[in-house]
Amino acid sequence: MATQDYDVVVIGGGPGGYVAAIRAAQHGLKVACIEKRAALGGTCLNVGCIPSKALLNGSHLYEELAGGHLAKFGVKAEGVSFDLSALLGEKDKAVKELTGGIEMLFRKNKVEWVKGEASFVDAKSVKVGDRTITAKNFIIATGSEVALLPGMAPDGEVIVTSTEALSLPKVPGHLVVIGGGYIGLEMGSVWRRLGAKVTVVEYAPRIVPAMDVEVADAFARILKKQGLELKTATKVTSVVRKGKKGIVTVEPAAGGAAETIEADVVLLSIGRRPNTDGLNLAATGLALDARGRVPIDHHFATAVPGIWAIGDVVEGPMLAHKAEDEGLACADNIAGLAGYVNHAVIPAVVYTHPEVGTVGKTEEELKAEGIAYKAGKFLFAANSRAKTNRDTDGFVKILADARTDRVLGVHIIGSMAGTMIAQAAQAMEFGASSEDIALTCHAHPTHSEALKEAAMAVTGKPIHM
Repeated sequence: MATQDYDVVVIGGGPGGYVAAIRAAQHGLKVACIEKRAALGGTCLNVGCIPSKALLNGSHLYEELAGGHLAKFGVKAEGVSFDLSALLGEKDKAVKELTGGIEMLFRKNKVEWVKGEASFVDAKSVKVGDRTITAKNFIIATGSEVALLPGMAPDGEVIVTSTEALSLPKVPGHLVVIGGGYIGLEMGSVWRRLGAKVTVVEYAPRIVPAMDVEVADAFARILKKQGLELKTATKVTSVVRKGKKGIVTVEPAAGGAAETIEADVVLLSIGRRPNTDGLNLAATGLALDARGRVPIDHHFATAVPGIWAIGDVVEGPMLAHKAEDEGLACADNIAGLAGYVNHAVIPAVVYTHPEVGTVGKTEEELKAEGIAYKAGKFLFAANSRAKTNRDTDGFVKILADARTDRVLGVHIIGSMAGTMIAQAAQAMEFGASSEDIALTCHAHPTHSEALKEAAMAVTGKPIHM
């Protein structure tokens, strides 16, 4: 057998791909990573979770000052102005710093970055431009792309995707967001804070349909209080551009009279689809599933020996941290180690204000599965740190098995939810009971004490509520 060029070739330099490449190289394997973008980091780093957080942070700081929310602390300002170009510049600076950091890590770990788009020739080789690359193992980590509604193609100016929504040249007078999921609500929050009227249209009866219903309902009330218009149980029938306006036609999901909404910008945000176009997987004999994903086993191996897959192209939530963990585990498995990801404990966060952090089962899922459970809830209004910060929206809810007390799910809505959910995920990974969390000493005064109190509330014995 001819010698392959590499031990491992990773196709895709996003969160899953670049992590897999680095970990494989750390195991002493010869590694290359093929990436078609001009910069490493994939969608998340270049046009997704990282730049959106820069905008969320900057817009929140502006609103806190311009909206007079800091006056209660004695912080007063007059004539507050906002420079959109400066905010966008800071966003781009952060992205450049982080993508450059990955390039440095590639050099440090001797991972070759092959610039271009890969197409399989057969199960052991790919074509990148004029170059043919062979490898013992290929990891497909090509991520996902924006899913679009039929007949509603973006033009990049008036009808846009999340990519363009990160760099709008001016604050729109009216932004219509189609899709009430994570991305749509985050981007809607950014532009609402900067002065736009924002209307969110969601087909399901509530925003973030997969979220715990009690949390989703509380979330909706808070967003409405902030000024977002939420049109749930509403079907979009057409989106067209007329001049410099977008015309969105909607009707009740259950049927009824149609209405039109005129917008300066329409954001299409109905989800994402696996990105496998152009890979020529047919040449390998590998078939996709009904949803266009690459089928894998628990080790991330496909049905074709030597071909593996991770991240958004496989089953599971399309989250950067899920892809990263799969990249680590897949590289470990290739190296002959025991790589593993517990897909039952993958946290998810909506980075609005307040944030929403979730992990594990919702109440609705537990009821549907016939699992008896106990619930403990603690309001941030009763938490000393939240109270002193005058930021008391939200609560912590813990769901525990009624028989064993093992934690089955944790749902947090509050300003620190994204950070706090990590403790909940770690507790669940260790198989903790609600009593374990309740008996763990938490520093005072911190938001995390609300998690301890929610754990005590599972048995009906919180202290401060």
